[in-house]
Order: sequence, then C-alpha cells, then structure tokens
Amino acid sequence: MRTPLVTVILPAKDAGAYIGTTLETLTRQFDDPAALKLVAIDDGSRDGTGTLMQRYAERFPHAEVLTNATPRGLATARNQGLAHVEGDAFCFLDGDDWMQPRRLEVLARRLDDLGCDFVRTDHVTVTEGVRVLKPAPYPWRGRVASPREAILPEDESTMVDYPFAWAGMLHRRVLDDGLAAFTPGLFTAEDRPWIWRLHLQARSFAVVDAPALLYRRGVATSLTQVRDRRQLDFVRAMHEVLDVVEADADAARFLPKAVWTVLALSSRHLVRARRMTPSLRREMRSGIRGLLQRLPEGATGTVLTRLDGPRRRVLASLLREAAAGSESVAADGVRV
Repeated sequence: MRTPLVTVILPAKDAGAYIGTTLETLTRQFDDPAALKLVAIDDGSRDGTGTLMQRYAERFPHAEVLTNATPRGLATARNQGLAHVEGDAFCFLDGDDWMQPRRLEVLARRLDDLGCDFVRTDHVTVTEGVRVLKPAPYPWRGRVASPREAILPEDESTMVDYPFAWAGMLHRRVLDDGLAAFTPGLFTAEDRPWIWRLHLQARSFAVVDAPALLYRRGVATSLTQVRDRRQLDFVRAMHEVLDVVEADADAARFLPKAVWTVLALSSRHLVRARRMTPSLRREMRSGIRGLLQRLPEGATGTVLTRLDGPRRRVLASLLREAAAGSESVAADGVRV
C-alpha cells in the first residue's frame, strides 16, 4: 500500500451536526483514497461525532480514530494527531469546517513544487449561509519567502494576525524541527504562540491559491461563542507569545508587533468579558492587567497612539492600574 501524501488531523468535540459534511469533503480530495491519511480525534464528545468518525475511517486505507474519554482541548487533541503523521505533508481541519474538492491535492503539489516548509491560503467564512472571502494578509502569491519577513509592519494586519492552523499545509520538516506542536492544555488562543513560533523559526513559506476551505461561523458550541473559564487561557497564550518573541535574536525588531497584538486582543477580550459572570470578568481583568504590566513602556505608548479611540478607551483603566503596579514594583521590589 502506498504511503499517504497528506495526513489530515481532525479533532472535534460534539460536532455531530456538522462533521459529516467535513468528512465527506475529505473523500473528494484525491482520486486515490490512499493518498490521504485521516487522523480523527474524538475529544470527549457526547453526541454522534465519534460514530461518524469511525464510519468514514472505513473509507480510507489509512485512518485512525483516537478517543478521549473526557475533553482535553483543541491544542492537546491536535498534538495527539501529530504523533500519527505519515508522509511528507500534513494539515489541520476543524470538525465544523469543510473544503472544496481537490484542495489538498493542490496544496500538496504546491508545497512540493515550491520546496518550502509550509504554505498558507485564503479562506471563506460562512455565516448563516453568507460566504465572504478572507484573504491571507500577504501581497504575494506563489513566492517563497522567509516567514520572518511576513511578521511586520507592526500596525497592519500581517501573517501572525492570521493564525488559523487549518489555513494551509505543512511539510513534515516543521514537525521534525519541533515547530508543529501547540501548547498543551490551552483551550483558546492556542494558535497565537503557534503562529509566532512558526514565523520566527521556520525557514520558508509561501501563500498560494487553492480551492477554498470554508469556515463556519456562529456555531453555538464554538469557543468563540462561549463565555466561560476557557476564555481565560487567552492571557496565558499571550504571555507565551511575548516569551517567544523576547527569546528571539531580533526581539527588538519584532516586539512592537507583539505589543500591538497584545493590546488589540486585550481590548477585544475586555469587551467580550462584559458578558461573563462577575467573578470571571474580574479574573479576566486581573489577568490582562498582569499582561499589560509586562509590556515595555516605550513600545506600549507608541502602539497606543496608533490604536483607534474605542480600543484605547477600553484599555485605559487597566493600563493605569498596570502602570501603578509597575511603580509599586520599582519602589519596593515586590510585585503587587
């Protein structure tokens, strides 16, 4: 039996209403089903997600279905899938999304032809049946470049602001180099440290055209719709982004971009926190305060002048509190 060209890592939890469509599109990617290996992870589902995974696994010569008795989160489930990659290429797919025919065939060919570590693509959002193209924020198509050169400028949307793990395909060199894994246990924003590490440490990438991946928005069980404790992981993820950037030899060049990202996402999460319970809202504010306190003062001030008024106003009180905390630390050497 031939070695698969592409391994698809598909984690899902309680996606029974959608995952049949997701899995069906995988049957339309190659003429030879042996070209694809399916690694499906049922992450503690209570519906028919696992049953559908098993049913479709029978249609592929290469397929494994992993089952978690209790949910372990998207980051950990994806890492489980990485341990089962075969062939030279792999990609991620979420259980409520789907692909146009031949997408994976095109991506595998482009990855091989260009000889780069990973390729990225545009995607299409689908909200109540309305489809909108979301371009990858990089002006060149089919051109191999250093991933580091796609991080800046700091005050515009760039490839580190396009963290979607499913929007492309990776060569197994990325896995062998230790750049494919996600931080275990992160339930949200798990792709933020991942995309920064990828762009800082991989050698080459390209943005290419391909049949679309369609991203279903507004799903009730999606973490983008849920306001519970899992959202607090955003703070941990952004601390890790700062760790990754500060450890880089070119940290001074890229840190303003990381600061921009922290401030922009913090303002968004503060708005979202208004719909949380009071106790969770306090925890979110406390976590963001600590995150802001860590930012270098000079870079923070520069970025703030470029943020729009609404985002500055949302951040204002926490920035004052963070500054006061920093002064207390400087005065007595004890973090408050």
